[in-house]
Parts: sequence; structure tokens; C-alpha cells
Amino acid sequence: MDGTTGYVIVGALLFALGLVGFVTRRNLIVMFLCTEVMFQGVLLNVVALGGMHANLEGQAFGLFLLAIAAVEAGLALGLLMLLYRAKATLDAEVWSAMRG
Repeated sequence: MDGTTGYVIVGALLFALGLVGFVTRRNLIVMFLCTEVMFQGVLLNVVALGGMHANLEGQAFGLFLLAIAAVEAGLALGLLMLLYRAKATLDAEVWSAMRG
């Protein structure tokens, strides 16, 4: 097993761990953190596969993904604050009910 295979396996495990956490949890903050863990797994795979092909495109794309993750984190935290102010809870079941 070479170094790239190890990185890809760790990235896949991070993604799977984040996916399991996202599906099983009900708190919106924990769901947001699990989404970030999935995003970091994808980022690790992109950088590892870019290194495997001996070019810098994977690293450049990784930096682009980090910038997107930072913007997404700011927007998601702002949205969570607005949701909490509206109903004073961050339970996903409360927000999944449709009005009508």
C-alpha cells in the first residue's frame, strides 16, 4: 500500500463518519459539523489524488475548496442563529414540518 492509498482511505473514512453523523443526529449544529467533516474528507482525497498524478492542480483545487468551506461555515452559522431566534430550538424535527 503506497502513501496515496492511505490518504484516500482516511478521506473516505472521514466522509463516511460525517455522513453517518449527519444522518443519525437531530441537532442542526451537529449536522453542520458533520457536513464539515465530510467536506474535509473530500478535500483530503482531492489533494492526495493531485499528488498521485504529480501535478499541483489538486492542491490548487484544495485551496479553492478551503475558501468555499470558510464562506459556507460563516453563512451556515448565521443561518443557525436566525433559526434559533425564530423558534428557540435547533432540533431538525421542528424545522422539517411543513406549514399548510
